[in-house]
Amino acid sequence: MIQFGPSGNCEEFYNLGLKHTEQSANFVKEKGLNCFEYSFGMGFRMKEDKAKSIGQAFEEAGIAISVHAPYYINFANPEEEAAEKSYNYILESAKLLALMGGKRCVFHAATQGKMQREEAVALTKDRLKILRDKIYGNNLENLLFCPETMGKIAQIGTLEEIVEFCKIDTIFLPCVDFGHINSREQGSLKTVEDYKERLAYMIAELGYERVKHFHVHFSKIQYGAKGEIRHLTFADTTYGPEFYPLAIALKELKLEPYIVSESAGTQAQDALEMQKIYNELFIA
Repeated sequence: MIQFGPSGNCEEFYNLGLKHTEQSANFVKEKGLNCFEYSFGMGFRMKEDKAKSIGQAFEEAGIAISVHAPYYINFANPEEEAAEKSYNYILESAKLLALMGGKRCVFHAATQGKMQREEAVALTKDRLKILRDKIYGNNLENLLFCPETMGKIAQIGTLEEIVEFCKIDTIFLPCVDFGHINSREQGSLKTVEDYKERLAYMIAELGYERVKHFHVHFSKIQYGAKGEIRHLTFADTTYGPEFYPLAIALKELKLEPYIVSESAGTQAQDALEMQKIYNELFIA
């Protein structure tokens, strides 16, 4: 089943006087959505009891929950101490995710830094193999770990790089941020074929069964010469990408991903808009 939901709480959530993540479960349910992504982007401020409380609320509401690991993970950092911190950020995210009853942990793999790109990608891949071993060593292999396509040219995370990382082990599942791809490729996603080309590549490399329920981030994003600048809302008419051609591509390829809206402040509303666009294709 395809899933739609917001990344974090939108402005409307707070305008209603709601404050707690437990309340997000019913907020999302009442919108008619069915998933939610919690971000540890700026670090951890959550205790185990809170994670369990959130998990109970989402289980009762029947809403799937995923997490985004801290933004400052960087497996291309040449310092081993920094790499150890990155391993721990993901393992801690995963442990809290498990307490929440979720399945998917999204993370940013690396930044190129002063290295040659090939060197940075190779180091990242080697470190992800170590991460795999640590995941199994902590009995977390029942979860999915989703390296994300990135929007800035200097970040490691082209679609091809992410697919290669996911070949390491089936615990890795691509998180394809189509706004990021569109930004780093200067507005490349316009037609159904633009989307189908990338989706078909993933299927050819990883197999249909793995790609069928891949992870998606979607939002319109302002970009410049170096790629991503800032997230926008669906109201923007200057930058893309548009969801409609992706919806057609997903339907034609029979893919049912977990789709998270990362719009700036209108995440739930834009997730609902994507769901509406997708559902209308089946009615038409």
